[in-house]
Amino acid sequence: MKRSMQIAAVTMAAASALGLSASASHAAGKVVVADPDAKVEYSGKLSILTKFGLQVLSPYFTDLAKEYEKLHPDVKVELIQESDDSVKGKTKTLVASNALTDVYFSWTGSWGGNFVRGNRAVDLSKVIGPDSDWGKTLVPAAVQAFQYNGKYYGIPLYLDAKFMGYNKQIFTKLGLSAPTSFEQLLSDCDTIRKAGITPISLGNKEAWPALHYIGQLLAFDVPRATLERDFESKTATYDDPGYVAALKQFKELSDRCTDGATMNGVSYASALQAFSNTKSAMYYQEIIEFDQSAAPDTTLKAADFGFFVLPAPADAKGDPKAVEGAPEGYMINTASKNIPLAIDFMKFVTTKEHGQVLSAPPYGQPSATVGGASESNMSPSVVEGLKVLKSASYLMPWLDTANSPRVAQAWLSNLQALVDGSMTAEQVMDKVKQAAAADAKK
Repeated sequence: MKRSMQIAAVTMAAASALGLSASASHAAGKVVVADPDAKVEYSGKLSILTKFGLQVLSPYFTDLAKEYEKLHPDVKVELIQESDDSVKGKTKTLVASNALTDVYFSWTGSWGGNFVRGNRAVDLSKVIGPDSDWGKTLVPAAVQAFQYNGKYYGIPLYLDAKFMGYNKQIFTKLGLSAPTSFEQLLSDCDTIRKAGITPISLGNKEAWPALHYIGQLLAFDVPRATLERDFESKTATYDDPGYVAALKQFKELSDRCTDGATMNGVSYASALQAFSNTKSAMYYQEIIEFDQSAAPDTTLKAADFGFFVLPAPADAKGDPKAVEGAPEGYMINTASKNIPLAIDFMKFVTTKEHGQVLSAPPYGQPSATVGGASESNMSPSVVEGLKVLKSASYLMPWLDTANSPRVAQAWLSNLQALVDGSMTAEQVMDKVKQAAAADAKK
């Protein structure tokens, strides 16, 4: 496929999936504040949009729905299960047609903020705030991540962060250990490639996988205060030299560690599969993918799976102990006809017992419920990843959800051009600056 076709497709997808702010203003709802004393009517239908559409994940909500219906026979739970990639487009479609589900998946940052600004998210402050009974059962930082204008709108389900997974067996055979600097990582890639093995499998057809590398590198290369200023288009300048430095570092990694420009035609799922099939030595993945990378039915076994935080460059000007990641969760639709029931269902979902199921294989998604992530039934790698996540000095949010839709689109589409060599790092940043400036004029 020609690159011009790829970029057109990605641009359209980004505009559709991330153009939520425009859609959210269409027939926006009224401000709704959840009442902690509201009576729950256990009858009727409850619709849920999840991000558990993959075959290995879908049973989680399916089983919860059946269990809840068994407890409350007059309630029918209807699930719409989407994947990490398809949930963006599905959400946009539901919002545009005013058919958003009673409960729906949301990222933190600008993505969740769109629902708040459009009055499509119930203000849950009185039921999930830090002083509430429910709020006290959840990890405080996870609840705070869904805070907008001093109010709480989201229900965190699990904690997530990005790590480089690696094949211990390949590393041992080549005399390598987990790199502690970006420069060492590049050198290790050279050694692995000489052995006839793909160093890092990277599928960037969806455009956001490359952006995750950029996010972590920016945390290393740009001071936190500058990053957070630039997340807001009205205050953004993008003039810190760390932005161009991070893009150049990623381009070098792309050239030395991956299959280069061909990544733009490969899906992230195919890249994960290549790693699981031991066709590559490394794969940059979220902690919630650990149990998918090394499972009983994969070539790569748990004993040979290792991980490390993408290491910082030697001259990093930002925070070398930052880790890219954020909790993910759900919001309640202000248009729901049975908000108390929706809240009750999510309280049921976030119990300690259900959290322990979520954290254990085959799901491997560290629960945001206090006590929900039990080391006794979790994969050792997920346990260790969770410790690293909790010890991070700063959680760098996903760029495509921290920025406005317009700026996120600029990042997504132009990074593919950086990979194939048709744009320089400086040109990519010019496009990002232009997008932020256009936003600031609104």
